[in-house]
Amino acid sequence: MSPRDLLRNPCWQGEDLGHPLPDSTHAVSVALPRWRDVIAYEDNDPQCRSQLRAFYPRFALHPLVAEVAQQALAMLPTEMCSAGSSAWPYPNAAAAQLAQHHCQSQAPGASTQIVDQLGLSVLIANADASPHAKAFWQHAGLGASSRRAAISLNKEAAPAAASAEQAKALVIERLAAIYGCDTQQLSLHPSGMAALHTALQSVTALRPGRPTLQIGFPYVDVLKLPQVVFAGSELLLDSSSAAIEAALDRIDPAAVIVELPSNPLLQCMDLSTLSRLAHARGIPVIADDTIGSCLNIDPLPYADLIFSSLTKSFAGRGDVLAGALVVSPSSPWEQTFRDQRSRTGCIGLGDADAMALEQGSRDVQARVPQLNRHAQALAAQLSNHPEVARVYYPDQCANFRNLLRPNGGHGCLLSFELKGGSDQAQAVYDRLAVCKGPSLGTPFTLVCPYVLLAHYDELPWAKACGVPSHLLRVSVGLEQPEELWQRFERALSASSH
Repeated sequence: MSPRDLLRNPCWQGEDLGHPLPDSTHAVSVALPRWRDVIAYEDNDPQCRSQLRAFYPRFALHPLVAEVAQQALAMLPTEMCSAGSSAWPYPNAAAAQLAQHHCQSQAPGASTQIVDQLGLSVLIANADASPHAKAFWQHAGLGASSRRAAISLNKEAAPAAASAEQAKALVIERLAAIYGCDTQQLSLHPSGMAALHTALQSVTALRPGRPTLQIGFPYVDVLKLPQVVFAGSELLLDSSSAAIEAALDRIDPAAVIVELPSNPLLQCMDLSTLSRLAHARGIPVIADDTIGSCLNIDPLPYADLIFSSLTKSFAGRGDVLAGALVVSPSSPWEQTFRDQRSRTGCIGLGDADAMALEQGSRDVQARVPQLNRHAQALAAQLSNHPEVARVYYPDQCANFRNLLRPNGGHGCLLSFELKGGSDQAQAVYDRLAVCKGPSLGTPFTLVCPYVLLAHYDELPWAKACGVPSHLLRVSVGLEQPEELWQRFERALSASSH
C-alpha cells in the first residue's frame, strides 16, 4: 500500500485519530483531528492513547523505542525491576550517563542503572527516579531515535558508515552555505533541544552556577531545559530596553535566550539592542531560529550561539528528528565555545537520521520560499475574514524584518484567534479539512490548538502571559494557496452559522 497523500487526502476526521503524520514509520507528528481528541490526549485517556500510532518523539517513546525499553525491563532480574520502574533508551553511554546524573541530582536516594540492550544504552529508573528520567528525556532531546531503535531490533538495515559520514558532511556544508559561515562553526545533534543542551553546557562552563534569562513567551522546553536540567531560568515578558537592563543587572545570567520569532505569538525582539546590552555585561546570547528559518533571517551578527530544530522546515518531511548548533564567527567567545565543544564532545546525530536529513533537505532552498509565500497569503486572507479577531504572523514585526536576509520571507507558521472565542475555535478546528497535530514545517498544512498541547497544565499562566488557550496555530504547507484557503473558508463559514 502506498503512503497516504496528505496534501490531497489530509487526516482531519474522527476516523483518522492516531494516524502518523506523515504516513511513515518515523513520523514525528500524529493526527488529533477533533478538539476532544486533543483534550483526551492531554488527559492521558487510555482509549485515545491506545489509538495513537506515532508520538512527537520527545514527549513519549516512539513504538519502536518503546519496544527496546520493554525488552530491557523484561531482561532484568525481578528484584531489580520494581513497580513503577521505567526504561529510557539512549544512543550511547554518554547520553545515558547525562540522564542518570540528572536523576541522581534530583532524587539522590532513587535507584538508577544503565544496561546495554541491543547496542543501545538504556537507563533503568525506579519509581522515584522515573519522573526525572521522563523530564530529562523530554527537555534534553538526547534519546535514541526511532531509526536507531529499528536498526537495533533488526527491522531496518544500518547505513554504511562512509555513506552516513558523507551525508553529515553534505548537511553541514548546506547549512554553512545558508548561514554564511565556515563548516567548523556547525555541529549536528539528535534534536533541536539537544543542540540547546550543548549550548547550555558551553555557557555553563563559561559562567558556572548562573541561571539563564529568557525573553519573550517561550516554547515550553526552551524554558524548561535550563530550569529543570541546568541552574534555572527566569522569564521576562517585557522586552523593553529598560526592563532587559534591569533583569541583566539583577540576575547576571549565564546567557540570554530568545526565539526568532516566539512560538506561538510570532513576535521578535530587537536582537541588536539585546546583543549590545548583554555583551556590555559579558553575557552571551543564545537564539533559536527554528521558526524564522536560517534561509530567511540572519542572527549571526548578534547572537553568540544559534540552535535550530532541523526537524522542521529544514528537513521538511516530518519524519526525522535533528538539530544544529552554530557558533557565531562574530561572537567574542567564538574560540572559547568551539574549544569547549571539542573538549566535552557532544551527542551527535545518528547515522540513519543523518541520511534521512540529507535527503529531505536537498530541496530546502526552493521549498522554504514557497512555504513563505503560501503562509503570507493565508495570513492576509485570514486577516480579512469577518470571523477572525487577530492573526499573528512575523510580517507585522519590525524587529523580525530587521533580521531578514535579501529575498528572505517570514516563515511557514502563523496563529490566529476567532471572534467567537473557544467555542468557535473548537468548531473551526473540527471542520477544518487539513491535517491536525503537533510540529511544523511539513509539506502538508498542519493545525493545532498549540497552547493546549504545550501548556495544558499551566493554562491560567499562559493566559496571564497574553496567550489564550483557543488560539489556533497553522504550519502552512505546499497545497495550492487558493485551494487551501477554500478549506479554511468553508470551516470558518460553517462555524458562524
